[in-house]
Amino acid sequence: MAAGNKNGIRIVVAGDRGTGKTSLIVTAVSETFPTNVPPVLPPSRFPDDMFPDRVPITIIDTSSSVEQRNKVGEDLKRADAVILTYACDRPETLDRLSTYWLPELRRLEVKVPVIVVGCKLDLRDEHQQVSLEQVMSPIMQQFREIETCIECSAYRHIQIPEVFYYAQKAVLHPTAPLFDQETQTLRPQCVKALKRIFILCDHDKDGALSDAELNDFQVKCFNAPLQPSEIVGVKRVVQEKLPEGVNERGLTLRGFLFLHALFIEKGRLETTWTVLRKFGYNNDIRLDGVFLPPSFKRAPDQSVELTNDAIEYLRGVFNMYDIDNDGAIRSADVEDLFSTAPDCPWNEGPYKDAAPTTALGGLTMEGFLSQWVLMTLLEPAKSVEYLKYVMYGGDAGSAIRLTRRRRTDRKKRQSDKTVYQCLVFGPKKAGKSALLDAFRGRPFSDSYSANTEERYAVNVVDSPSGSKKFLILREIPEEKVKKLLSDKESLAACDIAIFVYDSSDELSWKKTVELLVEVAGHGEDTGYEVPSLIVAAKDDLDPFPMAIHDSTRVSQDMGIEAPVPISAKLGDFNNVFRRIVTSAEHPHLSIPETEAGRTRKQYNRLVNRSLMFVSVGAAVAIVGLAAYRVYAARRNSSN
Repeated sequence: MAAGNKNGIRIVVAGDRGTGKTSLIVTAVSETFPTNVPPVLPPSRFPDDMFPDRVPITIIDTSSSVEQRNKVGEDLKRADAVILTYACDRPETLDRLSTYWLPELRRLEVKVPVIVVGCKLDLRDEHQQVSLEQVMSPIMQQFREIETCIECSAYRHIQIPEVFYYAQKAVLHPTAPLFDQETQTLRPQCVKALKRIFILCDHDKDGALSDAELNDFQVKCFNAPLQPSEIVGVKRVVQEKLPEGVNERGLTLRGFLFLHALFIEKGRLETTWTVLRKFGYNNDIRLDGVFLPPSFKRAPDQSVELTNDAIEYLRGVFNMYDIDNDGAIRSADVEDLFSTAPDCPWNEGPYKDAAPTTALGGLTMEGFLSQWVLMTLLEPAKSVEYLKYVMYGGDAGSAIRLTRRRRTDRKKRQSDKTVYQCLVFGPKKAGKSALLDAFRGRPFSDSYSANTEERYAVNVVDSPSGSKKFLILREIPEEKVKKLLSDKESLAACDIAIFVYDSSDELSWKKTVELLVEVAGHGEDTGYEVPSLIVAAKDDLDPFPMAIHDSTRVSQDMGIEAPVPISAKLGDFNNVFRRIVTSAEHPHLSIPETEAGRTRKQYNRLVNRSLMFVSVGAAVAIVGLAAYRVYAARRNSSN
């Protein structure tokens, strides 16, 4: 929420009866202390130019009566900032902040800055003078949501505008996202954002901001150049406190971060926020406005891929981090790559362990690109956002592209995709996980552990055309099939489905055929039919009786290829991944047909043929009627 695009700030004032809420508001708005104070004021508004940010402020007064408690709660939930008041001459009202008001805000899940205001400062007993820090420190330790504490007097006009200035500032320039008050250090998210900004401003990539680069940064953020003496002064301040913050080339990253910590410690949060917002960050310290353009409104049977530009950029990034030129980057390098992003997006599912790695756990070029390809397919907006975090200079339109609709591909009998998504079905213990592990280059394991969650594997496959394609395998556990097929569009973006069974187990085969019929039927019902292959896993074991006969019959009946035999244990995969890609490249072939689907097609053909005969019959009748009319006319004229 940048200061420039915030339409208005809503500040709600709450507190116990008689603590000075209404007098505080009236005095702030009218600059006059009220003689007659109404129970509750209607919403009040400050002039737009009251504070430098020129953002309109609306003040909401609240009732102290128990009957109005629900309304007060609703007002608090809609607040951008909350002012909690206590009376300086009544210590019990201060106690009520920690025993009622602050816990109540937490109960209501109000997560906005809180300004604690001691009103009626003029009435405090002169013999009981205690510093504000002394009084508030224990409460602020317990309730970190408190942004600022201030004491004021409406009667004597002491620090009244400041109360609302601090509230506005807490909304527009909040401390919490930038700085940890307890440790007195910049928060990790802030460090990552500032590091990215530093790298973007370090045009010659020498690890330091020269005087010229510092000046460019100043002009971009604050629309004013630095005088040479000011640049010298800035570097001197850093060097005195942090010698390694400046070197012969200029201000280092550590010096840059130190400067911002110094600004924040001195209460100049607006300086750091101005920098962050100039580089596109919002209040959550994430890049704002990294959206997919309207042209990326996609049909269910379209997917999103990286463009050649983005792929080439990522190749360059990989080469930059592959310092020893061994064709792999380590996990520490990946963490370093994303040190300018909010987090490493691949540390958790579905991306964790989805791509092939080296024996030492490093990512190869193909594995690195595969991770980006998977993220682009599943979360295109996130992929574009993280491309920006790793310094990609283009916009969404230059980074990703929409594929042609699968419906069009089927008509053209050819797909132009570079990324294919394959759903992997099969009963328990069929060998699905072993297939995914092999695809990611993991060694075969005899131990079985039931997988109850969907997972992904992605890698590069050489297609018969000679080009390289990315293949994404998405394993669907048996118990998740019903849920998947409850969605009408669940097969829309699927390029191919494979059905894996244990070739030594007849029950596994029967369950697989049931799954095949169920999935194929869903495709026929929704219009999203997908090419399908059957995979006979565990080919190293003896097949069950009638295996060849049954598989041949089912394949012929449904109009698809015979099962592809593989053995993960022996490492014999019979080119199955290449065959999957080949089938996906020709989306009009290998589409299974159920008995119900076949019957429906025959019925439709019959209806269409009947309609054709009816049309022809009607045409003959019309022609006959016209001929009769001509004949009748001639006969009449001859008479």
